[in-house]
Amino acid sequence: MPLVYGVALKYLKRPEDAQDAVMQLFEELIVKVKETEIQSFKAWLYTCIRNNCLMEIRKRSKNLSVSLDDSFMEFCDDFHLTVVNERENREKSLRECIEGLPERQRVSVKYFFLNELSYKEVEERTGFSSKMVKSFIQNGKRNLKLCLERKGITSNETD
Repeated sequence: MPLVYGVALKYLKRPEDAQDAVMQLFEELIVKVKETEIQSFKAWLYTCIRNNCLMEIRKRSKNLSVSLDDSFMEFCDDFHLTVVNERENREKSLRECIEGLPERQRVSVKYFFLNELSYKEVEERTGFSSKMVKSFIQNGKRNLKLCLERKGITSNETD
């Protein structure tokens, strides 16, 4: 929320306008999130608030140009690079943790989460019973969480 407000304030200048833009964006997000495939939520959210602010500025005056100083552009570049690097680090850690799971947990987790198969489809592909599949997935999730925590990645970062 502070990041979104900060971006809106940078573009719109007035705190009241920035607050309105943030509220409007969060109302729209309910629909947008369902319609959009999001690779990096922070980068996507940044783009949404920036676009909303630019549309608001255009509405106010067709002839108004937005002056983006060097420090703001540097912030944007740093922010984007930070988000991309964080995502890559989380993905690398997740892959490493998945590979470190016991064989039956790893296979079940990969089929269920990465291939998006149902429990029934995992059963059919592996030959494991329904109870075994559910157990392997639950234990695999727990072990992945523990592994990621050991690597310094919290569960809200992996969502």
